[in-house]
Amino acid sequence: MWFDILQILIYLILLILLAIPVGHYIARVFNREKTFLDPVLNPIEEFFYKIARINPTKEMTWKEYAFSLTIFNICGIVFLYILQRIQGILPFNPQHLKAVRPDLAFNTAVSFVTNTNWQSYVGERQLSYFTQMVGLTVQNFLSAATGMAVALALIRGFIRKETPYIGNFWVDMTRTVLWLLLPLSFVLAIVLVSQGVIQNFSPYLKIATLEGKSQTLPMGPVASQEAIKLLGTNGGGFFGANSAHPFENPSPLTNFIEMLAIQIIPAAMPIAFGRFIKNKKEGIIILNVMLVLFILDTSIIYLSEYYGNPIIHSLGISQPAALEGKEVRFGIGGSALFTSVTTAVACGAVNNMHDSLTPLAGMIALLQIMLGEVIFGGIGVGLCGILIFAIFTVFIIGLMIGRTPEYLGKKIEAKEIKMATLAVIIPSAAILLGSALSVSIKEGLSSISNAGPHGLTEILYAFSSASGNNGSAFAGLKADTAYYNILLGIVMLIGRFGTIIPSLAIAGSLASKKRIPVSAGTFQSATPIFGVLLGLVILIVGGLTFFPAIALGPVLEHLLMLLHKLF
Repeated sequence: MWFDILQILIYLILLILLAIPVGHYIARVFNREKTFLDPVLNPIEEFFYKIARINPTKEMTWKEYAFSLTIFNICGIVFLYILQRIQGILPFNPQHLKAVRPDLAFNTAVSFVTNTNWQSYVGERQLSYFTQMVGLTVQNFLSAATGMAVALALIRGFIRKETPYIGNFWVDMTRTVLWLLLPLSFVLAIVLVSQGVIQNFSPYLKIATLEGKSQTLPMGPVASQEAIKLLGTNGGGFFGANSAHPFENPSPLTNFIEMLAIQIIPAAMPIAFGRFIKNKKEGIIILNVMLVLFILDTSIIYLSEYYGNPIIHSLGISQPAALEGKEVRFGIGGSALFTSVTTAVACGAVNNMHDSLTPLAGMIALLQIMLGEVIFGGIGVGLCGILIFAIFTVFIIGLMIGRTPEYLGKKIEAKEIKMATLAVIIPSAAILLGSALSVSIKEGLSSISNAGPHGLTEILYAFSSASGNNGSAFAGLKADTAYYNILLGIVMLIGRFGTIIPSLAIAGSLASKKRIPVSAGTFQSATPIFGVLLGLVILIVGGLTFFPAIALGPVLEHLLMLLHKLF
């Protein structure tokens, strides 16, 4: 136990130490300050603008920004769908895999373009090397860059004054890919290869086991996809087992590195935010709120997994019982921490099967997704999520003191509150309505592997993962059906654009406002008390929205488990 706690402490310390320089670097890149990569990347950037006929100096209103983003993502969905449907005639397909079914191709295309990376497919059985590289890996870069672009637009809304412009989507996306994601992915891929993650184009290998039986070992360009899957908070693994597969995550060291890779950019964003607005304390407060919530949730997940299931203990089986559904090479500590990291960051990569978690641990993983990407969250959009809750917080404070709410020098008025409300309600409604429909009809119930509250949790988790653009699964739900592929795909679109469009609308509204000078009546947001209030608002809104559903699922299951009742 003490070794596990030490591992978590070392992880948190290294995360903060790495987040500070990365946050400063992000701010330098998008503030157009000089970086060591400029001599190499500036000509490449200019070349892309030239062939695409993009004027990098032309700014966009929020509607133009949203339109460009939406059209670009629609084109990505169409391209990836077609690629899967014709993969049988494309190169780099040594296993001669056939075309992906229409419903599954739709689900996968939407999943990777929305940065969800929900996997109804089994990569080594259904997708060729070409599809994985040209389709999935490319979208891992572009979907992550889209999220970063939205965060930059929202930040400009707070920085700028009396202007309708919030930046240029094409410039934001291009610089995110060139200056941030590509260099980090290149370095991480090399590190992973050095630690045993495979990277090749070989056909699958057939070997003889020690028992004399034949076994097929899948091959492929894994490390290159693994790197951006983690850094871009995407989560879609090359293999169906994801980061539980030894070719994706061979050792405790790679497990530690992969967790840091998942969380490094989201943790750096508050630091970058503080530099953007020229007030480091504001960024530190947001980072502290994220850290406190993350530590609280991680502690609950770990302790629940450490003490395990009392029903199994009553059979005379002690600590090893908690390893059910986990890899021995990671242990309870490495598995619990990975679970918390991937659900807090909206990444979706898994190194253990969440369906095997204790009900309480599964509830915390589920709740982190339901809260809407605010405990670090996905790249870019995580910062957007917590800034939306900051807007709610100052609005509530304004009601309490009888003053028009202000945040970072901007008045928060009706339009911002309406858009912020939509950004919270739309994905939440998608989760609850999708789950309610699925527990009411045969097509939804036929895919669950457990009766009772655990079956409900499987469905709740699937729709939460889709709407929250997380991508991890409870694994007990058979989601590769026409019903779930189509409905979950629709929910992914609702969850993604239901938060992005309101965020851009808020950015446009804030950018057009005057800056309000600080006065005696201004509530200071760069203070610990604001951080406490922000954390409470996040938890209260999440509790009010989802407690009834959670009570019928993991809470009820945990209480019944204590009474030694199974389903």
